[in-house]
Amino acid sequence: MLPTLTDLDQFRDLLVNAPGPDSAARAGAEARNGQLTKPPGALGRLEDVAIWYAGWRGDARPRIEAPQVIVFAGNHGVTAQGVSAFPAEVTVQMVMNFEHGGAAINQLARAAGARMDVHALELDRPTQDFTQAPAMTKAELLTALQTGWAAVDPAADLLVVGEMGIGNTTPAAAIAHALYGGTAGDWTGRGTGVDDAGLANKTRVVAEGVARHTSRDGLEVLRCLGGRELAAMAGAIAAARQLRIPVILDGFICTAAAATLAAVAPDALDHAIAGHQSAEGAHGALLAKLGKEALLSLGLRLGEGSGAALAINIVRSAVACHSGMATFAEAGVSDG
Repeated sequence: MLPTLTDLDQFRDLLVNAPGPDSAARAGAEARNGQLTKPPGALGRLEDVAIWYAGWRGDARPRIEAPQVIVFAGNHGVTAQGVSAFPAEVTVQMVMNFEHGGAAINQLARAAGARMDVHALELDRPTQDFTQAPAMTKAELLTALQTGWAAVDPAADLLVVGEMGIGNTTPAAAIAHALYGGTAGDWTGRGTGVDDAGLANKTRVVAEGVARHTSRDGLEVLRCLGGRELAAMAGAIAAARQLRIPVILDGFICTAAAATLAAVAPDALDHAIAGHQSAEGAHGALLAKLGKEALLSLGLRLGEGSGAALAINIVRSAVACHSGMATFAEAGVSDG
């Protein structure tokens, strides 16, 4: 069972001392993979994914039966700076769409056989404009982390976290810029489709926010430059690690939220795999910083957890081949 989150220092300690994979299960999965009825390495990355999954689940011959998709929604004070092509009201409207089953993520979760949950975080009270003040107080950050932490079903065996929040590519870009340096322009993209003037304005906002909030500690970066839904995603990813539930990361915003955990503990994302590389320009660079190679690259830029949900069936297929195929001995096939 998960401990109750009580303060940020406890959360930090849990990240630093998080459990690792089961080495015996991983070794067993590697041995089984070498005995399956196929040439060595013939299933490419599917073999690596299955072995990775087996190690985290503590089972050399695992199955995926209960994937969970969680979408977190939040609103951002920084939208007052004109960083998005859409008004903040769209966040509330899309949450209703999720709840009524009408969004893309609903269809993708259903196609993947995944349970889907939606958590809206104080949509009537946006975070602070981070060019003027920290986005959240420490208490607000802890509350958002707690929401994500408690949202993970301990019975789940694979987790996807997604988001909805008008303007949230701006805090994601600010987080990446704060953690990895470069220029604001290296990390700032068009998001939902701002024009050239909008992109220049958004880049200015990111630069101002990062210049104002100088701490490079992962949790402080999340607090000062992030948002409630980003913090909730981070909390859920951290909870999954405690429960040894493998995670599929979604796009730029999810990856930026996850990066704040890696800034606290370098191995904090060892239980996570990148579901896809989105069309948001800096996502590939952010994945590279985390040492993650995406499973899919389909030009998606929707958010909601959509790319990661689509990748559930890739991971499921990898595990199905690993656990369901016969070995050479079982099939009576000569292995050479």
